Amino acid sequence: MADFHVLAGSDQKLHFPAVRRIGFSDLTAALAEGWRDFWAKPSHLVFLGVIYPLVGGALGLWTSGANAWPMLYPLLSGFALLGPLAALPLYEMSRRQELGLETTWRSAFGVLTSPAIPSIAAIGLMLLVIFTIWLGLAQYLYESTFGIGSPASLAEFLNEVLGTPEGMTLMIWGNAAGLILAVIVLATSLISIPLLLDRDVGAAVAVQTSVRAVLRNPATTAAWGLIVLGLLVLGSLPLLVGLAVVVPVLGHATWHLYRRLVQPEA
Repeated sequence: MADFHVLAGSDQKLHFPAVRRIGFSDLTAALAEGWRDFWAKPSHLVFLGVIYPLVGGALGLWTSGANAWPMLYPLLSGFALLGPLAALPLYEMSRRQELGLETTWRSAFGVLTSPAIPSIAAIGLMLLVIFTIWLGLAQYLYESTFGIGSPASLAEFLNEVLGTPEGMTLMIWGNAAGLILAVIVLATSLISIPLLLDRDVGAAVAVQTSVRAVLRNPATTAAWGLIVLGLLVLGSLPLLVGLAVVVPVLGHATWHLYRRLVQPEA
């Protein structure tokens, strides 16, 4: 365990990569390259992307069986907060395609042997904490509005939320809280995990670099966040099945966005 490191790189020093200013054309270019990578190995990437609709369906069945309908939307939407970590194999596949290496899904999971895994796990733990905070906030807001307990059916729950003034208040405050947490996740993990795959700089430097990239490109990264949100919503509409394509494309596009945001090593 002598080489175990998290906050800094393997040499225990802080190396801060330089970040660039990018434009909206870089977003469309990153998406195009993400689609190119997806199309190069669609069967393997769909295999990875199907995880999302399967998890979504499992969450729906669990909340229906446990009479926990108020937690269905927080669970489904909050799952996106863990997206940067879940997309780790997709980043690796883009990296391997870039280097001309084998890009099967089995080789993608070889990323688990990366020396930066402790740092990636630290960022994953941070995302998990944010996800847990979101679930706690959602539960608190619902119980503060409607009291403890859960409606007996989905129809009754939807009538509560969509058909009453209290439900509108719940949606406003709930979405506001979710937006704040989503901005935190976007700023800290936009490129931190791709950076760690490319350079083992440590979790602290990776998060700091991601925040610097967002602060240098506020309008562009805000637009990227809206693009991601829009595509996830579109992919969710046909019973979450569209996420099997949307998620891999976004994962690959994020790798190429990282390449545009962070200046390469000399």
